[in-house]
Amino acid sequence: MLAFAIFIVTLILVIWQPKGLGIGWSAIGGALVALVFGVVQWSDVGIVWDIVWDATFTFVALIIISLILDEAGFFGWAALHVARLGNGRGRLLFPMIVLLGAFISAFFANDGAALLLTPIVIAILLRLDFAPKSALAFIIATGFIADTASLPLVTSNLVNIVSANYFDIGFGRYAAVMVPVNIVSVLATLLVLWIAYARHIPKRYSMANLSSPQSAIKDPLVFRAAFPLLALLLIAYFATESLGLVISVVTSAAALILMAIAGRWWQGGRDAKFSMTNILKKAPWQIVLFSIGMYLVVYGLGNAGLTAYGAQILNWLGQQGALVATVGTGFLSAIVASVMNNMPSTLIGALAIDSAQVPAATRELIIYANVIGNDLGPKFTPIGSLATLLWLHVLAEKDYKISWGQYMKVGLLITPPVLLATLLALVFWLPLLPSV
Repeated sequence: MLAFAIFIVTLILVIWQPKGLGIGWSAIGGALVALVFGVVQWSDVGIVWDIVWDATFTFVALIIISLILDEAGFFGWAALHVARLGNGRGRLLFPMIVLLGAFISAFFANDGAALLLTPIVIAILLRLDFAPKSALAFIIATGFIADTASLPLVTSNLVNIVSANYFDIGFGRYAAVMVPVNIVSVLATLLVLWIAYARHIPKRYSMANLSSPQSAIKDPLVFRAAFPLLALLLIAYFATESLGLVISVVTSAAALILMAIAGRWWQGGRDAKFSMTNILKKAPWQIVLFSIGMYLVVYGLGNAGLTAYGAQILNWLGQQGALVATVGTGFLSAIVASVMNNMPSTLIGALAIDSAQVPAATRELIIYANVIGNDLGPKFTPIGSLATLLWLHVLAEKDYKISWGQYMKVGLLITPPVLLATLLALVFWLPLLPSV
């Protein structure tokens, strides 16, 4: 009960974010209380840090890359291109915005998609003079696709990185399993969103107020470097896997290269279009504190018996066959993530899987089902993921306020069918791949 009480208070502070405290210091405070009361030991700090450090610094590096590209106008250029390719047809623009969100989520992580794409889409909707209900359809789509399309690569979500590192899944193996599964997730999301919002999407829109995509580009040098650098980064993830290089090293190298280009380091910063200092200030350094702090608090829950309970449930699910084990694990992870946030939920799930006694084939299925549940399941509630909290914060800053009741009504409508379709795709696809 003590471990649970510490967790609840810490989670409330993380969600509430009292002024000056932030998610990082709130989580560190909870971890210190857990250490003082013996819920976790100092030896656990090293164990937890070993689990989270690579994921944490990979995430920070990806956000730095995203912020630089955003300042350079890369995402604005892409969104304006999509708006023009829609050619004045609202029912073509809607799926194109969803697919743009899926692309950004895959390569720049779900938090990057929520943080960067949302204000750009809102700005375009204002220029297109969409009615409030029409604008809401596009805004909801942008927020939901950020998480539901964050499956394909290890780097697409912090959940993926933590899980892949914990279970020693290589970048190539993970992509081989999850890229096809992610395609199903994106298509299912698009279908469900279409059923829910098609009647609100305008048939036509005027393109008279749309700027040229080129006008969005603020740093041509960074813009020209973006595509080759991203392609090299993706190749490097696969190429360095056999060398044992951790993902954060590869991602940080790409971030440094982009910082050097944007900051014009070879000429002492002359002609730089924006400040690297400001970019680094915007980077999510609080995530470093949050990762170690929150995971220590959750590790305390595991020590107190939650891991054992989870393992018992997984053992029972594992005895019911591959289908029940996969779908059951996915929905269980989703429910836990929606209540306690997907980051701590991921660790609880991983610890429980590690303790469960199930056949090897079933074990691999439930490992990926735990990832899917923690990537998609947070959409049940506003507190389920940091990406959703970021998205709601961005909307509030733009005077688009969505209440928790409104959000959960949409989340409970959209998430279950998408989650079920994605888990069924995993059950079908994974057995077709060579075992490892």
